[in-house]
Amino acid sequence: MSEVQLSRKQAFLAMLPFLGLGIADVVLLLLWGLDPLWGFMILPPILAVSILAWVAFRGGLARDRTGDPDQTGYDRGY
Repeated sequence: MSEVQLSRKQAFLAMLPFLGLGIADVVLLLLWGLDPLWGFMILPPILAVSILAWVAFRGGLARDRTGDPDQTGYDRGY
């Protein structure tokens, strides 16, 4: 089985929707009139999860690891 790694740019582009949703959430909370301190308190976890997503995509942790099923229908990857 060959190892698949994405380039940094591909990993960034794959992670970008998650980061965009998190930033949009912070902006929405701030527009609703929430105290800015609370809005920015949720920003570090959003950034941390985005970094973890980048590492997962970059290192190949987010690819399909189930393997090919046998001819008998029994898949040893489960």
